[in-house]
Amino acid sequence: MNDTGKQQDALEPRLVRPDDLDPRIDWNRPIQAPGHMGVDFETRVDFRRLHRYRLARARQALKNSECGALLLFDVNNIRYVSSTKIGEWERDKFCRFALLAGDSEPIVWDFGSAAYHHKLYCDWLEIDNCRAGMLGMRGTVPPSAGLMKSHSEEIMDILRQMGVADLPVGVDLAETAMFFELQNAGMKMVDGQQIMLDAREIKNVDEITLLNQAAAMVDGVYHMVYEELKPGVRENDIVAWANKMLYEHGSDDVEAINAISGERCSPHPHNFTDRLFRPGDQAFFDIIQSYVGYRTCYYRTLNVCFATPAQQDAYKQCRAWLDSAIELIKPGVSTDRVASVWPKAEDFGFPSEMDAFGLQFGHGLGVALHERPIISRLVSLENPMEIKTGMVFALETFCPAKDGMSAARIEEEVVVTDSGSKVITLFPAQELPIANRY
Repeated sequence: MNDTGKQQDALEPRLVRPDDLDPRIDWNRPIQAPGHMGVDFETRVDFRRLHRYRLARARQALKNSECGALLLFDVNNIRYVSSTKIGEWERDKFCRFALLAGDSEPIVWDFGSAAYHHKLYCDWLEIDNCRAGMLGMRGTVPPSAGLMKSHSEEIMDILRQMGVADLPVGVDLAETAMFFELQNAGMKMVDGQQIMLDAREIKNVDEITLLNQAAAMVDGVYHMVYEELKPGVRENDIVAWANKMLYEHGSDDVEAINAISGERCSPHPHNFTDRLFRPGDQAFFDIIQSYVGYRTCYYRTLNVCFATPAQQDAYKQCRAWLDSAIELIKPGVSTDRVASVWPKAEDFGFPSEMDAFGLQFGHGLGVALHERPIISRLVSLENPMEIKTGMVFALETFCPAKDGMSAARIEEEVVVTDSGSKVITLFPAQELPIANRY
């Protein structure tokens, strides 16, 4: 073999692409965090490949089910199958919906002029499949106006044309009145959210790159928090500065930021206030935001100026519980094994696993904040799921301090590789960071 052939063999693991939808990932190389631009001199995120991959996953999940079609009202599912989005404004309006039947192209009913905009700029969609739609916006237009009835009949007519009207339709979520109208139109409905969660659980290289880029943005926010966390600053100040920085760096939705300090740390309230940080406070933060639709859930704990032995002990225990879980992450491991290394609710001050839910916790990340797998003593011990290559999820632990008010909260996002996992949340957290140390 000549030198050129030898060079090609050396490059083969990186260059081989089994198919256009799912190019092979070389897990020996770092995952890209490529920035916010498409360029001509590097392969970065291929958004059309991303669309084809997601649509193929949804079609396959549909074929694996009993259903003839999927009717989607969840904006995360609509984005997954159609690659359309009209801003965070849409999230709670129930004003958009989409239909996917067999190998046909998705049909999207969108809010007013957004449908016409898709015809102009979404050339991966069939023009006639971009339709204006209106259901009632959480009942503010009453069902008696007939909009839901009209759309239900329109959908059933499409299903009849496609030859699947007699099969069940997977519906993810909808307003109660819309369910009634769909039933009146003759639709047999089953749980479509489970079908879509099946589709969304395995990420391709483009999704993993976007999730990694989103995490990189939060790395930078935590450096800002480390510099600004000082007496006289308030929890809501940190939240405001983090929002500003994330939007400046390309976030398309800062969904929530927790900022919790001092006597508010235990029990965890899951919100922020205008409380002033004080010397010696333990403080933890959770930054939930998305970049091109792909989300972060990323906790860090820091202390203000100094830390007490009780706070250090809580942090070390919290870290140990988290590391024990990360060590188990590999393909084929079931979620009950991961949950079993976390403490029982009674061991850290709660009467039941329901009361402690979300404190020792794992959850998938993607176009939604909570995807598969969910890992918790509440649900995983009796209902385990298999961990698979290509899953991306967050693992988060919580430990109250013996002083009765402080607590540590740490979270890492992991990508499941062929042989283990890669952590993509990189702001240092092996030891308790102390900001503006005295």
